[in-house]
Amino acid sequence: MTSEEISAIRLHNQQIAAPKFRKVQDLVHWMGAMQAQDYSMCKWAIGARLPDITDEKVTEAFQKGEIIRTHLLRPTWHIVSSTDIYWILGLTAPHIKRLLRSRHRHLEISQSTIMKCQSVIEKLLVGGKHLTREEIMLQLQNAGISTEGQRASHLMLTAELDGLVCSGKPNGNKQTYTLLDEWVPKTGSISRDESLHELIRLYFASHGPATIQDFIWWSGLPVKDVKNGLEMVKSDFISVKADEHTYWVSPANPTSPAKNTAAYLVPAYDEFIISYRDRTDSLESVNNKKAISENGLFRPIIVVNGKVVGIWKRQLKKDKVLVVPEYFRQVTPKEQIQIETAAKRYGQFLNLDTELVNQAK
Repeated sequence: MTSEEISAIRLHNQQIAAPKFRKVQDLVHWMGAMQAQDYSMCKWAIGARLPDITDEKVTEAFQKGEIIRTHLLRPTWHIVSSTDIYWILGLTAPHIKRLLRSRHRHLEISQSTIMKCQSVIEKLLVGGKHLTREEIMLQLQNAGISTEGQRASHLMLTAELDGLVCSGKPNGNKQTYTLLDEWVPKTGSISRDESLHELIRLYFASHGPATIQDFIWWSGLPVKDVKNGLEMVKSDFISVKADEHTYWVSPANPTSPAKNTAAYLVPAYDEFIISYRDRTDSLESVNNKKAISENGLFRPIIVVNGKVVGIWKRQLKKDKVLVVPEYFRQVTPKEQIQIETAAKRYGQFLNLDTELVNQAK
């Protein structure tokens, strides 16, 4: 399998090319979890994978609690289906909390502080309330709990990992928090082995072809657990060798899709790039620092024929959105037309006209 084939199959399995879903929650479940630091970009990550969907419809899915934005892998912000949040947290949270212990000692966050904090938060949110972090922090300070520096984010992160809170109804562009067990009905529990099996299955079905090292990076789970988990589910997948790497992919997925020459505007922190430890099948090493900053900022990218050919940014105007590309190489006239089509699709998602500017490198 060549790098071109790997990238083409990933476009297909990640639903960027030939999307098969129509509902937001179904797509997010298929993906397992989708990284989501930037709220507007994470909504486009969903929109780019659902035909004819709009920003308003994705926001509606958040407002209904069908999808949740929270910390549950590595840890960083992710979107997850409400149907999956409990079992994924049950699998990942214990390991993440162990990793956070030394940082909490440095921040002087003791277990008694966490218990006091979560007691205040529970009383604040009980009864279906949805409050912003700023509103919650004010009440914690009134209760004598310091929220200075990184303490605020770690106190809320721990409340998420403990299954106390999750994202609630968006307040404009601000995220709110609400009580998880009030917002998302609890489902039947499954064993840790079953959870690990399911997360591995979801990842390789939606992100394959991928290596075990890719999954370890994506999930943040211990290497030993992942290797044992893969042994349990190997029969569900096929393995393919390429450049001394072993890639795993579901047999239900295509292994030789038709060549995809379309162009896509892919958002910042998108799964197409960030979910792999080795990204060279889609992003040439020479362009890595242009697409990913030294401090880990993943920029929005332009993908043509499965390869990253540039980055883009948006400028919102009153009645339109300007899409400003920065190409890594000269694009052909045909590619330029395809990129214009991709830009129009983004404008449709925002319900705005689109103007592609700075047409050449």
